[in-house]
Amino acid sequence: MKYQYMHPREQIVTIMRRVYGYGMTTTSGGNISIRDESGDLWITPGGTDKGSLSEADVVRVRDDTVLEGSHPPSSEYPFHRAIYKRRPDLRAILHAHPAALVAFSLVRKIPDTSIIPQARAVCGEVGYAPYAIPGSEELGSNMAAAFGGFDTVLLENHGVATGGRSLLEAFQRFETLDFCARTLINAGILGTAKSLGPEQIALSNQNKNQKMPEFDVTVRGEAELAIRRGMRELVHRAYRQRLMTSTEGTVSVRLDHSSFLISPFGTDRSYLDESDFVLVKEGKRERGLFPSRAVMLHQEIYAAHPGIRAITSAQCPAVTAFTVTGTPLESAIIPESYVVLRDMPLVPFGRQFTDEHGLAAEISERTPVVLLENDAILTTGQSLTEAYDRLEVAEFSANAILNAAKLGSAKRIGAHELEAIRKKFGLF
Repeated sequence: MKYQYMHPREQIVTIMRRVYGYGMTTTSGGNISIRDESGDLWITPGGTDKGSLSEADVVRVRDDTVLEGSHPPSSEYPFHRAIYKRRPDLRAILHAHPAALVAFSLVRKIPDTSIIPQARAVCGEVGYAPYAIPGSEELGSNMAAAFGGFDTVLLENHGVATGGRSLLEAFQRFETLDFCARTLINAGILGTAKSLGPEQIALSNQNKNQKMPEFDVTVRGEAELAIRRGMRELVHRAYRQRLMTSTEGTVSVRLDHSSFLISPFGTDRSYLDESDFVLVKEGKRERGLFPSRAVMLHQEIYAAHPGIRAITSAQCPAVTAFTVTGTPLESAIIPESYVVLRDMPLVPFGRQFTDEHGLAAEISERTPVVLLENDAILTTGQSLTEAYDRLEVAEFSANAILNAAKLGSAKRIGAHELEAIRKKFGLF
């Protein structure tokens, strides 16, 4: 069932499973609410296991009276009530304690969402609520005041709360802010993360995908349908592996010399279905569907390189730490990684939006992977599996190098050993 058609009970359970399954809350921590059209609140119960939450556990409240449910509402019900009173436009609130965001709340800093272009658009400006005892009316007052000007609020020595016009929107803000926090913590090992200015962020919002001419699709062959199924499974895997977030990550696969399939713009990666992928043919998109904003770059890459059959791009938190600090990610430090990845140049921010043709020309069999400054990693391959493997190997390598930096100075292999690897695997 599509998310938007779910009952509030089902929505709450579905999102809580994602939050808990990603380790962004504990068995007893976190709470979610939805305000329906009648003004009733559906909220997670107090004192129940978030890892096994069922629809029957969700509580329905009206005027502080439990109408449905065998449990009391969450102990944080007072701040949900206070926020909704202050913000009648909000329909959902999510509160949890992911470790990275709790770390920021402990040092009383707000994660910078300007390190990547999309995060600021998803989260907006982030507010701050002073400490008060959990579950208290004072905490409700502090949070309601903060939500007067923000949709995302960091709670002092506590965690984070996000609101949205839907629970999915609140979750996307929560997940994106957590991604920024994890990326910034990783970046701190390497150096200083660079922020993007408003003009740079605006480059990613040119909507070239929406301006493409359209064409009508008449028949879909079995080969295309099979590719769609494979793409769906890979995107879901990438999301489970935390290589993509709900709002970011693109996959495309070539069908023939003039057409390819690409993931859509604005669809939650966890719910992406095979029918959502957009067919692009001879520079046109299939009618009524909007491809990823990266569609022009993918189109240029396929045009320049007939041997490339698939492309992935994603904002993996370890790799992104390298892109936001401008630190080279040297795959040769791990020989097996180098065999898969080769050298990975760091491309200055903005070229993926303004110089797609020139950037595509720099990709080759010898350079199948590039890092996009303050944005993402882009991998190519002769198959979807190869392109995706490069994504996984890059994140694995970035994590290994970051962990090594906590222990001491990583030792690189010598030039002679690297030359031997190139010779053995034909990497000249």
